[in-house]
Amino acid sequence: YIHGGGYVSGSPASAWYDGAAFARDGVVTVTLSYRLGFDGFGHVPGAPANRGVRDWVAVLEWVRENISAFGGDPDRVMLAGQSAGGGAVLTLLALPAARGLFRAAWAMSPALADVSPETARTLSARIAHLAGVPATREGFGAVPREELPDLERRAARPESGSRLEALRALIDDALSWGPTVDGELVERPTVDAIRNGAGDDIPLVIGAVDDEMTFVTDRARRPLRIVPAGIALGLLGVERGRRRDYLAANAEQRRRGTAAVLGRYLGDVVFRSLVAGVAQAREGAPAPTWAYRFSWVSPTKGWALHCLDVPFWFDVLSAERVAAIAGEAPPRALAAAVHGSAAAFARAGDPGWRPWSEAPGTTRVFGGSGALPEVIPDGYRSVAPLV
Repeated sequence: YIHGGGYVSGSPASAWYDGAAFARDGVVTVTLSYRLGFDGFGHVPGAPANRGVRDWVAVLEWVRENISAFGGDPDRVMLAGQSAGGGAVLTLLALPAARGLFRAAWAMSPALADVSPETARTLSARIAHLAGVPATREGFGAVPREELPDLERRAARPESGSRLEALRALIDDALSWGPTVDGELVERPTVDAIRNGAGDDIPLVIGAVDDEMTFVTDRARRPLRIVPAGIALGLLGVERGRRRDYLAANAEQRRRGTAAVLGRYLGDVVFRSLVAGVAQAREGAPAPTWAYRFSWVSPTKGWALHCLDVPFWFDVLSAERVAAIAGEAPPRALAAAVHGSAAAFARAGDPGWRPWSEAPGTTRVFGGSGALPEVIPDGYRSVAPLV
């Protein structure tokens, strides 16, 4: 399991990643650590690129050589991750160096970086400038490690003049640090590689929560009440035809107000359109692809928001800080369904519903309102204008 955190934060030590429930169900869990931010993905003259990606591959190689000693089967490895970790799953799915190291993949709310070499060099040069050191291996080595997170943030997100400008920057360049398309280890952009058949023999489950990022725009709900959703999207740079099509496909969200539309749009651009795009790219692949949505609404946050599905996937509803996002009595039946599908996929390669690859659009809905059946024929129709 690869943790999220935008490739700049996070830890495998989170109580939410406790593998006890998987062990109960006959599945060995390995949670891995990797170099983050500049350490993992920055451009350092004389050092290999994509050091974080190399960490992922090294762990998979370790699993192949050692997992038998822990009761695991090296020929039945499932790779999973959420957010940046889900993007890492897709990167590894397309990575020649990872061939043969896993036989199934589950990507939760995947977010891809696919940073260009030029961007990696520019960001690293900004860090050197901000730190007052030369952009060399020795110069970067002189930067105190505790200062790097702030330098990474400042290099990737120059101060903007308004919330709208900050939101537009987030949409245009959501992940500044992450795997770099260096033409060597990462040979091409991930979706392009998948579209050209990379990883097409690996069964894949991919999905997202319904309102990944609406908690961000919800903070500006009041001032946004006076701004029509179409105008707000236009101010974010969405061209007229695409804006019209998107609002038509998201009429229910539009009725909830401009903040809800902008939050849904942000989540769709970064996460949910990627789910549909990857599922479409794998149509015709020899291995199946399953799609899902996590639609249960947090009683404390008011949305099916980013990360809400993680404690359900691991079946750790009693873990610390789960109540803050899922309430004091999260539905255990939902955890049984989500975790049960993950465990079944790990054990037997089938999460339990009809694949998208058999009937394009087919989507399992976890925790819906009851108005929808569990499996629907076109679960990602609302993101079609973005794919």
